[in-house]
Amino acid sequence: MNQATFAERSEFYRLDAALKLDPRRRSDLGQYMTPAPIARFMTSLFEDMSGEVRLLDPGAGVGSLTAAFVERICATAAKPRSVSLTAYEIEPVLSGYLRNTLDEAVGQCRRVQIKASSELHDEDFVLGHAWGTQPDIFNRPHEDGGSFTHVLMNPPYKKINSASAHRAALRAAGLETSNLYTAFMFLAAQRLRAGGEMVAIVPRSFCNGPYFKPFREQFFGMMGLRHIHIFEKRNSAFKGDEVLQENIIIRLECGGQQGRVTVTTSTDDNFSDQTTNEHPFDRIVFPDDPERFIHVPTTTGKSTIELSPAVHYSLADIGVKVSTGPVVDFRLKAHLRDMPEGGTVPLIYPGHLRITGTVWPVQGLKKPNAILRNVETEKWLYPNGFYCVVRRFSSKEEKRRVVASVVDPAAFGDHTVLGFENHMNLFHENKRGLPELLARGLAVFLNTTAVDESFRRFNGHTQVNATDLKLMKYPSREALIELGKWAKQHDEITQDMIDEQLGKLTA
Repeated sequence: MNQATFAERSEFYRLDAALKLDPRRRSDLGQYMTPAPIARFMTSLFEDMSGEVRLLDPGAGVGSLTAAFVERICATAAKPRSVSLTAYEIEPVLSGYLRNTLDEAVGQCRRVQIKASSELHDEDFVLGHAWGTQPDIFNRPHEDGGSFTHVLMNPPYKKINSASAHRAALRAAGLETSNLYTAFMFLAAQRLRAGGEMVAIVPRSFCNGPYFKPFREQFFGMMGLRHIHIFEKRNSAFKGDEVLQENIIIRLECGGQQGRVTVTTSTDDNFSDQTTNEHPFDRIVFPDDPERFIHVPTTTGKSTIELSPAVHYSLADIGVKVSTGPVVDFRLKAHLRDMPEGGTVPLIYPGHLRITGTVWPVQGLKKPNAILRNVETEKWLYPNGFYCVVRRFSSKEEKRRVVASVVDPAAFGDHTVLGFENHMNLFHENKRGLPELLARGLAVFLNTTAVDESFRRFNGHTQVNATDLKLMKYPSREALIELGKWAKQHDEITQDMIDEQLGKLTA
């Protein structure tokens, strides 16, 4: 077999195995196998592949990443002295292919005079390490004698139940996390020697999810971030698989001093239109951010939000709260009505929202326009008033992620209370409406291009959560009221006008 065809051979294994795997089991295990173009790009990010190379590929699948890794080292002019390949895979359908890949990899290395060996562990990577079948993981972290020089991974994407064996094992290992992929990253990082490199393709959710804060603190205490690659199209990394999360590729160095970070972007896995920028780490993780959100700037220079001295207040500073709409329609189905009738009150969905205000009721909305007011629904209702609301869901390909609207009480006639459906977030004062000018000012600010661009940098989801909005910075209450006054003076407001007003804000 020629070196140039090794990764293609693994690609055949990947496609063949996908036909044999039970889709339900794949979903249960969170398995998404790496296509050859992605595997080759990931391997290209490693900087040092000299000397005695020891590779760890946890959750290896058919061995696509290992194949790409070996393909590269066999083709390079300055070859390593030796290569040791260690792979983990618990799926029997995949481990047969993986064994073939490892055998072929060893043969490839030996043909170009590289000493090579391989190990295949058919055990759970997380449970095996935490419960002692690999006892050296915590006793000898970062020592040259039993650790790895490289980690290359596409870990499983699956939430961990709080009462599961995996969750208990990770607690024993000193980590509280809610997803297997971060568990794999954490445990693999502990196996790296000082100066060792990790390249991983993972969901972007760990960058800003509040539940991942403990992971971010511990993981980046061990690892220095060196490179981030993002795809403009969310489904580019795993074509053919129903992967809804946005995935990123990252390269990290174990124990390294945190320096500048390279950020690359491509439309898809062809990488033909790749752009490259370099940023200081304080543009990736803001020094004053207690949540340690990981931002991914796609342009050089600081954003308008970062540069503005006027935008540095929290929602608590301005006396405003933000909450997810409390009406979960499928739980209150018996109380919903298509159109208003006696005993009902308005129920607001995203379909009622316009940037210029709220339209209610809406014929042909395909969603209820009203909800009965009774003892079962009363606790979910808010007093009629002015609110600023933001849709929770969008697609990554939409022009804007953050879209704010103003709920005007005049749209609902004599109704004294309103229902807000769960697919929106609402800004309020202790579950009551806002002063009109404050609500309008908040909507103007949230609809600026600068806010949308800033939000996209740290949020890789297709949704805008109340927690994300709570952690943002805002202008002062007085400045927002001034924006509201300006907005009320104009019947029509363009995006350029909104962006111009943000630039005029002063501290």
